[in-house]
Amino acid sequence: METITSRKNAYIRHVRILASDGSYRREQGEYLCDGIKTLREALTYGARVTSVLWKNQAGEILLPVETRQYLAPGELFDYASPMQNSPGPLFTVAIRGCGKPGKLKNAIILEGVQDPGNVGTVIRTANAFGMDAVILTGACADLYHPKTVRASMGAIFRQTVLELDRDLLSPFLKDQGLPLYAAALDERAVDVRKVSLQHAAVAVGSEGRGLSPEMIAVCDQTVIIPMGPDSESLNAAIAAAVLMWEACR
Repeated sequence: METITSRKNAYIRHVRILASDGSYRREQGEYLCDGIKTLREALTYGARVTSVLWKNQAGEILLPVETRQYLAPGELFDYASPMQNSPGPLFTVAIRGCGKPGKLKNAIILEGVQDPGNVGTVIRTANAFGMDAVILTGACADLYHPKTVRASMGAIFRQTVLELDRDLLSPFLKDQGLPLYAAALDERAVDVRKVSLQHAAVAVGSEGRGLSPEMIAVCDQTVIIPMGPDSESLNAAIAAAVLMWEACR
């Protein structure tokens, strides 16, 4: 195990860039995670942990022999970490190749949801409800942003998440045999309780803009979540959770 004492160390620079640069994450083929619980989940669900940075002292956890381990004093660790006052460890995980998915019975689609905390929360909720897939399209937050990973609470290691260009989404869903419902304030929208989402895909847009006209144009039906008259909209992750509950209950 290598002990690191300098901010100029190549690994420390690497960790800091992984935390802040999505293009670098894709180029390097790995992303950054934090915490002993998350590390255990990564190992349990078969994620390939490529390196671990321990804070002050190494933890008692069995790692694969190929996993590189580093040790840093607290001040240097805090410099490297994107989190404040993290007990550590920081660790890197290889980005999984996205093979062709099997037959899906349902999916939740996020279009242009830019808050990484919301994207991670939807991944966590989808896994809890047994959704077959989360599909990210449009200018969504980076799946491998540290805040996305953290908000997923380990679900990123076990939930199927697909990233598709919007132009490819409709043909993909038709091939899967899934009708597309869109959560939108639309004159033809129906109460979500009056439709069956069991074998369907449901799209949710960003809080500010909602779904794009292009997405609404290709959907089979728009749906609304009934709310009080003084409420205009829900947080994207909350809306997605309600729709996934309807799909899986």
